[in-house]
Amino acid sequence: MKNHTGASARFAAIAPLLFVLLWSTGFIGARFGLPYIEPFTFLSIRFVLVLVVLGGLIVIFRQPWLTHPTAYGHSAIVGILLHSGYLGGVFFAIDGGMPAGLTALIVSLQPILTALISQWMLGEQIAWRQWLGLALGLTGVGVVVSDKLIVAGPPLITPVTLAAAITALLATTAGTLYQKRFGVGLPLLSGTWAQYMGALAVTAPLALALEQREINWQPALIGALLWLTFVLSIGAILLLMLLIRARSAARVSSLFYLVPPATAIEAWLLFGERLGWLALTGLVIASLGVALVVMAPPAPSRQ
Repeated sequence: MKNHTGASARFAAIAPLLFVLLWSTGFIGARFGLPYIEPFTFLSIRFVLVLVVLGGLIVIFRQPWLTHPTAYGHSAIVGILLHSGYLGGVFFAIDGGMPAGLTALIVSLQPILTALISQWMLGEQIAWRQWLGLALGLTGVGVVVSDKLIVAGPPLITPVTLAAAITALLATTAGTLYQKRFGVGLPLLSGTWAQYMGALAVTAPLALALEQREINWQPALIGALLWLTFVLSIGAILLLMLLIRARSAARVSSLFYLVPPATAIEAWLLFGERLGWLALTGLVIASLGVALVVMAPPAPSRQ
């Protein structure tokens, strides 16, 4: 029993860092795959693969399926927000020419929105230390991304790509809060399966209506599709659902502050993108901000 408890404690300690590392690769996967496929076609194929794999896992491990229409509805709404809305907005913005760093900066405003709304919607209390952490996190992300934008030159922004990035921001904020409010008691695997059913119901019609659905099956696309399917859409999403169950919405959302800095490091390693002193400074500031938000508050003293 002690070994099991110790293993659970160690996993709980590394789970936030693991989530950040996995989630940050989504922008890298998009950069690898989108030159060979349109965004909603890409996401639709990805969601179909995820449904097949998750369905197989549910059967193999004899996990319960959702039995009540309300449960399906709640999960589908989360899927539409977290998968169709967030991923669709990010992929569409990057495919339209918006730099990935700028897209990440816009989406990284999510913790601020989540903290504000969670006080009203979920009754969660945000301490002054956490507000300071949120501000530092946003500042650090801004420093990292500004460094990348200075090097890359002026970004290509259109009203359409800007609207797509803002849609991703609003969708991921709403999805996190909705999951915290309505989805924490649902079976993990079958609840996530229903999420992707809802997501596919949005991206497939968009692919049919807006895209030519032409696919150039290059190794980079295949690798990106497999990585984003198994590591992101299954591994990272299941980990996110577990974190939402165990932590407050604000503490989970603050982890997204570390995604743009982590993506910057990955892009430097994989594509040789410059990571200057300004970006390194931003990494430190963002890390400090996240630590202030997610670390446990001091225990009250006993009189």
